[in-house]
Amino acid sequence: MTRKNRRNEEPEDKVVFSTDPGFRLHGPVEPELETLPAEKQKIELRLDTKQRAGKAVTLVEGFIGSGRDLESLAKTLKTYCGTGGSVKEKVIVIQGDQREKLLGWLQKNGYRHSRRF
Repeated sequence: MTRKNRRNEEPEDKVVFSTDPGFRLHGPVEPELETLPAEKQKIELRLDTKQRAGKAVTLVEGFIGSGRDLESLAKTLKTYCGTGGSVKEKVIVIQGDQREKLLGWLQKNGYRHSRRF
């Protein structure tokens, strides 16, 4: 096995032996949340600079749904704003102060209960 292939190994491949008779490779699986329609979502937009060396980011919080749908929404919002960002702990992080722009996009696309702080 080459070094390149070893880096792509899953952590589960590294379990060699366990003496625990109740050992499970994976913990309990959380059920995937069903994504609510846009009209019922209560999305909140906040500006945050804490622990970011003074750089502002816009936080999009309150999305209820599957991780796949959250990632898809994040990608759409990042593309719309023309900036970078990520998803961390069910919160979409968009670089810069994009609250007005995001609020307009969310309301235009059916997220009626959206608001900014």
